[in-house]
Amino acid sequence: MPLTLTPLQDIPLIKPGDDLAGIILRALELSSLQLETGDIIVLAQKIVSKAEGRLVNLATVSPSPAALELSAKSGKDPRLAELILQESNMVLRTRLGSVIVEHHLGFVCANAGIDQSNVAASSEWVLLLPKDPDKSAAEIRTKIEEATGKQIGVMIIDSHGRAWRIGTVGTTIGLSGIPGAVDLRGQTDLSGYTLQTTVVGAADELAAAASLVMGQAAEGTPVVHVRGFPYPLREGSLKELLRPKEQDMFR
Repeated sequence: MPLTLTPLQDIPLIKPGDDLAGIILRALELSSLQLETGDIIVLAQKIVSKAEGRLVNLATVSPSPAALELSAKSGKDPRLAELILQESNMVLRTRLGSVIVEHHLGFVCANAGIDQSNVAASSEWVLLLPKDPDKSAAEIRTKIEEATGKQIGVMIIDSHGRAWRIGTVGTTIGLSGIPGAVDLRGQTDLSGYTLQTTVVGAADELAAAASLVMGQAAEGTPVVHVRGFPYPLREGSLKELLRPKEQDMFR
């Protein structure tokens, strides 16, 4: 079966408290798409955060001394620096215009994943990542499966940079019902060689493809329907994709 990715149309602007599962089901109907077992729904982090009320007005934030120091080093608004610290386990690197942290969720990212684009009309509002994206994905998946009777996967993705490359790519930050990583060690290639180290970041590969379909600016298509994922669905979690610190050569 070929891999197909279809952006869902007619997704409204999301507000705190919105039922994302219901919105997705309506969008599928409007797109004349019927879910099948094995399909995957990929959501942009932004709409999940908005639905969960993760919006913060910077006017309500009081910078700590540590935030003032981080602001001086990075050039960030001191109030934003305070939120970055609140959302992070530790600051790893700082330079003018950029703060690289280990987020509370365990991954390394810039500015704790805090977003100011396509958030609100005022630049005083920022958007934090979901508190528990795996849980968010699982809740959306459960509602959709109960409504359709189909076994599916759900992923939540964000745009992250990478240590070795230029540019941001779609990256998985939460998943349910889909493998994060697929271990191919022990299988043989076309030449009969037994694979020794090959572990595929399958969820991140799909996240990158879905991000291309979603776009990064004003496209307004934050949900993608996927059919033909080349690996069996199973329970998965973000932890599968996080490199242990002792193996991280960039720490």
